[in-house]
Amino acid sequence: MDIKTDLQRIALQEETLKFERFDKATAWDLGTRLKSACEEQGVSATIEVRLARDTVFFYSMPGTSASNADWARRKRNVVELMELSSYRVGRSFALQGDSLEGLMGLPLRDYADHGGSFPISVKGVGCIGAVTVSGLPQREDHALVVQVLAQMCGADPSELAFEGE
Repeated sequence: MDIKTDLQRIALQEETLKFERFDKATAWDLGTRLKSACEEQGVSATIEVRLARDTVFFYSMPGTSASNADWARRKRNVVELMELSSYRVGRSFALQGDSLEGLMGLPLRDYADHGGSFPISVKGVGCIGAVTVSGLPQREDHALVVQVLAQMCGADPSELAFEGE
């Protein structure tokens, strides 16, 4: 897992995974697709989809805890602040040898630069929300979100996956 290679791939993901339009019905569809993907893979996660800082979809699957919901909130806060995926932010700080708290003074109780939250972007508009998964290792949380977004945006998930995955 070379950090620079990961960052290049994440930038490609963020550039590629943009919707033509996105509304509350699309948010619900995204949430239910993520739930189905988790069930198909036999994993449990907390799933949150927010549109304009309004929670449109939230589901904590059996096997999750309140801790997963808190992780989701903290990761989502990073996306809402920086309009970048939480994994990209975390990998960028890792490359610099720094942290959100150290560089920006953001409290760890409210911000987590771990993988799993991704900006919801509309072409020609920009970031309008965030989709978050918490319950798997951070790289897998991120990859699951990318996989489902790719399907919805008409992109080939294999072209956006991390090397070796």
